[in-house]
Amino acid sequence: MDGWVWRVFTLAICSATTTDYTSSTVLITTTITTTTKSPTTVTPPTTTALICDNGGKPENGVCICPDEWTGETCSEENFCGAQQLGGFRFPRTPIGWFAYSEEKCEVGTSGAGKPQASARCLSMNGSPGFSPPQIFQCDLTLSDIQQNLTSPANLETLATSTQILTSKAEELTAENVTAAAEIVNTLLLSANATESVRVSAVATVSQLLNATVTDDTKENNATLGLTVTLDQLSVNLSLSQNTSQSQVVQPNLVVQSAQIPAADTHGVQFTSLRGFSGNFLPNRIHLNTNATQVVVENSFIADALIYIRFPPGVRSRQTDSNVSLGFVLYQNDCFFRSELYIRRRATIRVLSASVRGQEPNVVPQHVEMMFRPRNINGTSLYDFSCVFWNYSQKDWSTSGCSKGNTSDGLMRCFCNHTTNFAALWSFRENYEYAEALGAISIVGLSLSFLGLIVTIIHHIKEIFQKEEQTNLTSVQSRLCIYFSLLAFIITFVSGVQNSSRQIDIEVQTDDRTNNLLDSDEHVEPDRGSCTAVAALLHFLLMTTFMWNSVNGTQILIQKMRRSLPPLWTLLSMALGWGVPALIVAITLGVTYRVNNPLGYRQEEFCWLAALDKNKHFSFEKPLFWGFLLPVGLILIYNIVLLVYVSIKATRKSCFRKSFLECFTLAVLLGVSWVFGYLVLVTSGTMNLVFSILFCLCTTTQGFHIFIITATTPTFRAAMSRSVQYLSSARPIRRNTRMRS
Repeated sequence: MDGWVWRVFTLAICSATTTDYTSSTVLITTTITTTTKSPTTVTPPTTTALICDNGGKPENGVCICPDEWTGETCSEENFCGAQQLGGFRFPRTPIGWFAYSEEKCEVGTSGAGKPQASARCLSMNGSPGFSPPQIFQCDLTLSDIQQNLTSPANLETLATSTQILTSKAEELTAENVTAAAEIVNTLLLSANATESVRVSAVATVSQLLNATVTDDTKENNATLGLTVTLDQLSVNLSLSQNTSQSQVVQPNLVVQSAQIPAADTHGVQFTSLRGFSGNFLPNRIHLNTNATQVVVENSFIADALIYIRFPPGVRSRQTDSNVSLGFVLYQNDCFFRSELYIRRRATIRVLSASVRGQEPNVVPQHVEMMFRPRNINGTSLYDFSCVFWNYSQKDWSTSGCSKGNTSDGLMRCFCNHTTNFAALWSFRENYEYAEALGAISIVGLSLSFLGLIVTIIHHIKEIFQKEEQTNLTSVQSRLCIYFSLLAFIITFVSGVQNSSRQIDIEVQTDDRTNNLLDSDEHVEPDRGSCTAVAALLHFLLMTTFMWNSVNGTQILIQKMRRSLPPLWTLLSMALGWGVPALIVAITLGVTYRVNNPLGYRQEEFCWLAALDKNKHFSFEKPLFWGFLLPVGLILIYNIVLLVYVSIKATRKSCFRKSFLECFTLAVLLGVSWVFGYLVLVTSGTMNLVFSILFCLCTTTQGFHIFIITATTPTFRAAMSRSVQYLSSARPIRRNTRMRS
């Protein structure tokens, strides 16, 4: 069928697939003296075709593996198999993560429904296996744990209990998150905390990042304070374990620590590699402790990367002192609640880097961030800004930060001061703009246009001739229908295509501007006539339907052989023009904003908004409650009128006359629009049939009106007089030529 008319007249129904991929934003915390831009080496992935095993996905010559598999072709196991330990059954779990028992706490306990035990999957002597299970006391609550923290209790038991109590993030409240954050903060700062306590605490933080809770000041303060503690942990973790490098990796959180001899390093590069699910795994976290420049090696795709270069003076001193480095990578920004930057769909990854050394000049000379974001399906990058998190203001700022180039598709940021940094992203929708009118629309609308012109001229002539048989009130109401429909066709053909398309706006990813973004979704402000066209189409269609009902009511009154009320003309004008104007005004007032016109209209073409961000029909959009709902009520009323008048006509007239009268009324009442609603509730062949019927009937409605008018005695008489006039004019012109 002709997609143009169907898309504009009804819902513009379309299908779109969603994706789990989201954009990633990285925050950096570090100490810097000066910032200079250095060269970056990016080795492109190989383009050789790969065969990825175990559900791996080839991407740019690299296998993106599921969490449970690793290796170049995803053929190496990276999990502990499901097994039973200490009377508890644990499911298959990736290395480094915690597994929770299938056995749950009984109903009636404080921890009802929570796992009874946890165990961590570790690589033991080259083969994966679970650690001994930690058993949870089902009567413990977070409040009980907070009270026990003041006494020299078993910290490992408290840490495990907190971890299990927060294992179901979807059940957590703001109070639970606050209590858990305070417990974890205390555990990590405790001088008696062991490695297992810290690991369990990090796992709890990873789970808290999955919690979806309302904005709460106390919870915000607790989680934001926890980020400071995690920074301290990242620097001290390797010191406490007497190792050069140490890391704890959980699905939503990475804590990486390293001790590096100051004289043996040029710079350090921390890289998080892409995985199939986006979760963090130990084998996807790489740390290069002696990098001279940023390098992305072949067979790897980086999600987040930070390179820290030290000044030459550190190496020339040849001291035996070490530089302590710490990195904390968050899966999202739940602990960094911004009021200036509104995040709706993008997932913002946060990365903090901390540096500490004994020498006063052991500070980074250069810090570079590089990102390869995953766009949300159906969107493209519009702009980004390099910012830092200001703990005193508790929000983002662009002061002292600048953008790098984006010529190779990689986004870079540089900053020149000591605080927390991030790259915030904004995306815009990739719209599929409507094509030109199809053949069915062109033919149908052309016939309707010509038919309405002839019909309007005929009725205007009737009014001026003031023939006795002419019911002026009826003619006036029908003229209103014809004028509304004709104006709609003219507006539709000439203006429904969006002349100010967002796709024509240039992407703003250049390194000269670094303004703080206010949202992750970019919408162009209203710049053209598209909103005016959409409002006019909305008004004209509503007036057409309202005048259909007014005219039908008038016919019903006349069928009952009653005279029209004294103020019928004023009442009909108020209903026919006033009610549609009121509906359009309310719809505009509720949904339209200059900076976001897409609350009222669509971008693809100038008509009412109908779909949500996932391209699904939304009952909250104006097309439903501002058009389909009132039109549906009008159609129900019109159908009732049609049935009643049809019954009356069948009883009093012959079949042929009754059929013509009912057909006339059905056309004037716009009953063919019922096919449009039937399209919404059918599928398959019936959907196609109703779609074709709807398209044919609606585009040729003006031509149907002309056919009905052409069958009336007044029109035939007028045509007869016109033919007689033309016939008599020919001999006169012929005699005039002969005389000349």
